[in-house]
Amino acid sequence: MHEPGSAEHPAVRRIQELSDRLISQIAAGEVIERPASVVKELVENSLDAGATDIEVRLEEGGIKRIVVADNGCGIAKEDLPLALKRHATSKIRTLSDLESVSSFGFRGEALASIDSVADVTITSRTAEADEAWAISREGIVPAAGDTGTRIEVKDLFYLTPARRKFLKSPATETAHILAQVERMALANPHVRFRVFTNGRASLHFPAQEAPERVFAVMPPEFKNACRPVTADAPGLHLEGWAGLPTAARSRADKQFFFVNGRFIRDRVLQHAVKTAYADVLHVQAQPMFVLSLSINPSRVDVNVHPQKSEVHFRDSQLVHSFVANALMRAIAHAADGVQAPVSIPENEPQASPATPAAAAPAFSSTPQSSLRFAAGPAGGFHHRPQPVHVPEQQWLQLYGGAHTSAQTSPAAPAPMPAEPVLADMMAQAQAQNQPLGRPIAQIAGIYVLAENAKGLVVVDMHAAHERVTYEKLKASSIGKDVVQLLVPAVFNVSEETMALFEEHKARFAELGLEVTAAGEHALALRALPAILAQGKYDAGELVTHLLEDFSRFGGSALTEQMRNECLATMACHGSVRAHRELTLQEMDALLRAMEHTERADQCNHGRPTWLQLTLADLDKLFMRGK
Repeated sequence: MHEPGSAEHPAVRRIQELSDRLISQIAAGEVIERPASVVKELVENSLDAGATDIEVRLEEGGIKRIVVADNGCGIAKEDLPLALKRHATSKIRTLSDLESVSSFGFRGEALASIDSVADVTITSRTAEADEAWAISREGIVPAAGDTGTRIEVKDLFYLTPARRKFLKSPATETAHILAQVERMALANPHVRFRVFTNGRASLHFPAQEAPERVFAVMPPEFKNACRPVTADAPGLHLEGWAGLPTAARSRADKQFFFVNGRFIRDRVLQHAVKTAYADVLHVQAQPMFVLSLSINPSRVDVNVHPQKSEVHFRDSQLVHSFVANALMRAIAHAADGVQAPVSIPENEPQASPATPAAAAPAFSSTPQSSLRFAAGPAGGFHHRPQPVHVPEQQWLQLYGGAHTSAQTSPAAPAPMPAEPVLADMMAQAQAQNQPLGRPIAQIAGIYVLAENAKGLVVVDMHAAHERVTYEKLKASSIGKDVVQLLVPAVFNVSEETMALFEEHKARFAELGLEVTAAGEHALALRALPAILAQGKYDAGELVTHLLEDFSRFGGSALTEQMRNECLATMACHGSVRAHRELTLQEMDALLRAMEHTERADQCNHGRPTWLQLTLADLDKLFMRGK
């Protein structure tokens, strides 16, 4: 026999209700992570109150003291006790209000959570009141104060010492608070924000226009390396600024996405941005952007996270496609900085509209009689496709130029044209508004030099031709044909993956894939785009990743990304190599093609393709005028 209360039979513990204070302290663990969380909740309340002037004061990184004061509508005396109670709010009344939330706060937990882990004093006055009133643990008393609300939070987490041990140094906590205020300032440029740290001014944003606020928060280089973004669809509006790939950073610390004014970290939106920058960013570079998505509140659920930092879209696939396409259009511009046409005529030389094709022969490529892609590894497609043989005539159509022989050794510089010819070409460039100007020389068999109205243009000829070729391949029909696999690739999957397949199997046909069930826990890949059949892609991984994307984002760009990787390889091998001697006409054809090509500023790997040196830059190099 075992005694009651022994290890085998623990003593029965009676069920009892938790105290309101303990409930609030538990909730505080979800809502109040650090001092920056307190500042976020208080400033959002100020914004909901219609404040146009918000001041934040900190001591010891907010651990010792936080004060947030605003000039909003204030809180009536009789409502002050309710302000510190859980689930008391002025933001919603019914379930329908919750389903279309337009305010920052609505849960009624923040102030109660803060009050459960710190000493809180609220001083507030409405426009109709004769005086301000303050509430604290001692009760409600008259106080001095103008219209608006002032909330003081002292000794954060002193009532929960274990939580306080996890806080960082005051300097680190201050940095988190400043970053939090910057995010809210970006979304509310009409509001004045001030932050004082230990009595000294740390941040000040006057009320200003949206572009001024954006460029005040973002790094200095962003202003001259971004593109405006504006797009509309039924129930959706996107606006903001997207940084050029050449201005990317190693960290993702300057990425701001707002949904209905709320700063959001959402995987659907993050994936949409990643898709838009897929083939223009170098390695692990991170783009800079400030984007704001306006959407009908009924089409987005903001009640999925206690800190309201995540959302759930009713139609995530629509939002993903809308954002990705809008960003692609914004950064897919020609060499003159103007957005390039979305489509490129197939199998046609990229000559200037004002210049006959015969007068500007298109750029020629290194000869490639065939392309060979390695067969998939064991466990992959379980078949060995034949190499793709591309006839020379087809290459000429793809790359649009007469075939010339490759140079096996460094070539001599291209001969300079006679002076009257060069003068005539420069006059043509200015008359026809050709931003990259007219070529004048080739350096080291790598760079093309051209003169335009601003000064000198330096072009990396391989990188530039690679982008031109790649975009033409993407716009052509190559890689879109679907081929049936002689031996279907069969692979086992988990029950969860099988359930996802049953839910999303209709989506595969949209991507040129034929996937069917091959048993209780097996799938078979029977057909896919021809270009993918030549690559080193595992069928099981491909289908599984697609199903994960369907589940997470409502769609997938994976097959297009894989197709583009193959086309990028083709473009790289089919583009002119270094140390190739180019004629003046070939150089000119390359410049004209760049001016009419999307994303011409970067090659497929994210490297810059050309550089502008203005006359002022050249004067500075030679110290002219000093």
